[in-house]
Amino acid sequence: MIRAAIIGASGYIGGELCRLLLGHPRLELVAPVSRSLARRRVDGAHPNLRGLTDLTFTTSEDAADCDVVFLAAPHRETMGMVAHWADRSVCLIDLSADFRLHDPAVYEHYYGARHTAPELLTKFVTGWPERHRKDLVGADRISVPGCMANAAVLALYPLAAAGLIGDTATVDGRIGSSGSGAGAGPMNLHAERSGAMRVFAPTGHRHEAEVAQATGLTVRMSATGVEAVRGAQVLCRATLETDVGENDLRRVYRDCYGEEPFVRVVAQRRGLHRLPEPKILSGSNFCDVGFALDADRGEVIAVAALDNLMKGAAGNAVQCLNIRQGWPERLGLEFPGLHPL
Repeated sequence: MIRAAIIGASGYIGGELCRLLLGHPRLELVAPVSRSLARRRVDGAHPNLRGLTDLTFTTSEDAADCDVVFLAAPHRETMGMVAHWADRSVCLIDLSADFRLHDPAVYEHYYGARHTAPELLTKFVTGWPERHRKDLVGADRISVPGCMANAAVLALYPLAAAGLIGDTATVDGRIGSSGSGAGAGPMNLHAERSGAMRVFAPTGHRHEAEVAQATGLTVRMSATGVEAVRGAQVLCRATLETDVGENDLRRVYRDCYGEEPFVRVVAQRRGLHRLPEPKILSGSNFCDVGFALDADRGEVIAVAALDNLMKGAAGNAVQCLNIRQGWPERLGLEFPGLHPL
């Protein structure tokens, strides 16, 4: 068994990691770390785990050495933890933004802080299984992409790689309240969030830098908070560089993702669920991608949806670890989501 620790185990992403690791046949969760809840029961913060574990949260100092450490700490904090946990484990999987961007100046621009470990930025493999599968095998440092960034990259990359679109794309992202984290503060109170569709980033959302880095496109991204708890959806608009039809676009996506275990092409002309919908993905590690063709304007609208806590975070991290270890990618990630919900 591979022994695992989770730093930031009391948060929403940490809770999903706890759930996944407790159900994984080849992983043992031995150190759920939380500064604020040390010595309290894990199932107190994550009541869905009642009856599944007697573990209590521990401090970093008291945590046992592990084979793999999942860093689910806040942005700007993880870069100061890496040296400590690198000495106590073999593999680090970071779910914060601190090692997603390769250029420290770009990181400072989008996150408002100087990067304190710039020499490590290129040491982390991007946790994007659909493109970096070979690099993830045996990798000791993995950085998991942001939720809306992952969705947008999966939507845009096939089109960009095939040379079908111009060099600029706009991304409109929608995200549920869990994307703000468990300690989001007054802006996430039910009285303020319920019924709201809050445009919290009309321009320059920080994930646009990740999408640009991964696709080579110039990206302009906005984001809106919606009433859902879980789920992220992106609509990506780009100009077509060549005359293509719907069948051509479908072929490009299927050629790219036809063998992928967790990406499905969803672009139907009829039915209730014609394009990717995050609601039916809750709890699953799937990302659904689709498209709509605007032939009159020479544009394509690429759509993607995922559960922000799963394929957008914890599930993708476990998928990356499965690849690293040479295990089946679906191991511990078989849950398909619920419908209706």
